[in-house]
Amino acid sequence: MEVSDFARLDDVRDLASRIRAKYDRIDVLANNAGVMVPDRRMTADGHELMIQVNHLSPFLLTNILLDRVGRVVTTSSRAAKTARLDPDDLSRERRRWNGWLQYGETKQANALFTVGLAARGCKATCFHPGVIKTSFAGGTLFMKLVTLPGLHEPVEKAAARLSYLATSEDGERLAGSYFRDNRPDRVPARMKDPDLAERLWTVSAEAVGLSD
Repeated sequence: MEVSDFARLDDVRDLASRIRAKYDRIDVLANNAGVMVPDRRMTADGHELMIQVNHLSPFLLTNILLDRVGRVVTTSSRAAKTARLDPDDLSRERRRWNGWLQYGETKQANALFTVGLAARGCKATCFHPGVIKTSFAGGTLFMKLVTLPGLHEPVEKAAARLSYLATSEDGERLAGSYFRDNRPDRVPARMKDPDLAERLWTVSAEAVGLSD
């Protein structure tokens, strides 16, 4: 098993190198790593922690492996729907800090990255996994409330939704789409805006040291 710390871009590059050395073909790349922290933290690479772990590191890993990948499935969130991602302020340095707003922007970045991948011919989709009872953001009041008995689903539900996009025809036929409950979901215009997706792509490539 290969492991990597997504809070360190060099770790991601090393992971990609090890994977490329082992595999000539990758049927599915599932970008499922994610974090939510209420306080503002910076990585050694100079990026806010959530935008790096949730978006920039998956962006870097995917791009390095893209020539060998059959399809890409990225775990987004319904939190993306109310976000107002600013590609020129990914680390939220020029705006008031709020952990949940920043988290939502990273999840909107996942959706826009999916749009950008599809525009480049990749069979890429993203999805809302559901409200799942795990240790994710466990210390926050919001997660304590939404995971009260009867309000959350088991982890198997989220896994099944990822597996659906990894194996079904929809995962190829509906590239660029955001799914909820195994169906394409209606999303705000910002989440599927090709121009915004390209702006994010350019900024992200610069942030991780890639050229398009």
